[in-house]
Amino acid sequence: MPLVFFDIDGTLIQSRFHIWKGLMAYYRAHKRKQGVHWAFLGTHYPLYGLRKAGLISERAFRHRWTADLGWYLRGESVAAVDEVGKWVAETYLAPAWRPETLSRLQAHLEAGDVVTLVSAAPLPLVQAIARHLGVPHAVGTHFAVRNDRYTGRVVPPVALAEQKLTLARAHFTALGLPFDLAGSRAYADSITDLPLLEAVERPVAVFPDEDLRRVAVQRGWEIIVA
Repeated sequence: MPLVFFDIDGTLIQSRFHIWKGLMAYYRAHKRKQGVHWAFLGTHYPLYGLRKAGLISERAFRHRWTADLGWYLRGESVAAVDEVGKWVAETYLAPAWRPETLSRLQAHLEAGDVVTLVSAAPLPLVQAIARHLGVPHAVGTHFAVRNDRYTGRVVPPVALAEQKLTLARAHFTALGLPFDLAGSRAYADSITDLPLLEAVERPVAVFPDEDLRRVAVQRGWEIIVA
């Protein structure tokens, strides 16, 4: 059966929602990690301004932002973070799904295709979303665990750009499963996912950003928009 990859932020869910926002929303709702939250925003929102000004790349911005989400995980047990992921998948994302791509995902599952969610977000959150959707495979950014608690340290690489494919391959290899891209598809919304889209036989740009839309039009890729 062909491999099918789905990005999450902006692809399966609307662009105003993000998994990282769900992580923050969980701790706000439970009145926890407030100091961490304000420290994170105070440190990282200036990076957004630098990105908008073109002083740092989109990739560098996303890499730093994602790696430092470990601040929220630091000291939490594995079970506690699994509960965070469950809340994000079931509560925060409830109004967020894009029906256009969710229906595609469900069709691939029903056809018996091998579906994988691929996201830069922390792996336990991606895994929780995969469980919620009935998707068998999940790829995300790993964070270190010691004595059943997260240390807050990212385990490279961050699951961005070409690393999504690298981590997906490693995931299948670890399970002893074949990783054959013949007949494969990928759905994504961002130019940072270009390496993944270029690697598969049937790339699909979903509500693409300006740069990805330009590439998709030039190459005759399928484009999903409202």
